[in-house]
Amino acid sequence: MHTDVNALFAALWQDYIKMTPSAAKIHQLLGHGAPIINDHIALRTFNIAKVNLSVLAKHFTSIGYVDSGDYKFEQKKLIAKHFEHPDPKQPKVFISELLVEEFSPEVQKSIHGLIDQVDIAATTADNFIYSGRHWDVDKATYQALLAESEYAAWVAALGYRANHFTVSINDLPEFERIEDVNQALKQAGFVLNSSGGEVKGSPEVLLEQSSTMADKVVVNFTDGDVEIPSCFYEFARRYPMANGQLYTGFVAASADKIFESTNAMM
Repeated sequence: MHTDVNALFAALWQDYIKMTPSAAKIHQLLGHGAPIINDHIALRTFNIAKVNLSVLAKHFTSIGYVDSGDYKFEQKKLIAKHFEHPDPKQPKVFISELLVEEFSPEVQKSIHGLIDQVDIAATTADNFIYSGRHWDVDKATYQALLAESEYAAWVAALGYRANHFTVSINDLPEFERIEDVNQALKQAGFVLNSSGGEVKGSPEVLLEQSSTMADKVVVNFTDGDVEIPSCFYEFARRYPMANGQLYTGFVAASADKIFESTNAMM
């Protein structure tokens, strides 16, 4: 596993921009060449022992991250945790896992069939959390998963990688309001996730979020190639708590809608 947090995020970013070419354009648009501060990344997995949330989390807890919050998404049949580094300048990490046993027997069998193909030794390798897919999957399996869970289909097609990075609006030199960020994105031709409104959250819950709809990439299935949604870019504005420090957690109701940034159709 990585020992250097900066090297880990640099590798995650390189994989992410291959899947999300729009991210480089958004950097230029919002940062005008200045560095962009990353608020957090998100990872997706299944609650199967070999690859579950805690397996992914070890890649971060081994370099100092600590468990800092629990979340439940009943409708999407997910649970999640977020992790923070002792150095507040380091990005937060949001890891979710699908509750596989809550789906149809067919979907459960398909997911277990994918994870059976994973070499357990690979899960502790440095690059596991940006290594992509560790299994063969055909188009019919992808479509069957998609019918029950967009999240399951996404992981089946794309495997292990950052599902999104997040621009910290608090650290943008030329933007203060999330609405102004959204307006700049729309004027530049980017499509925003409008599920639950373009802005999810509010100053009252100490966090406002928005996101683009995922880029499209061609994915190789065993029986042909299909263009599907890949990864997206999120934007977060955090507000101070009563003690004056910025809120560092997440809002489940907002995150629920952010998940839909990888939906094929809005």
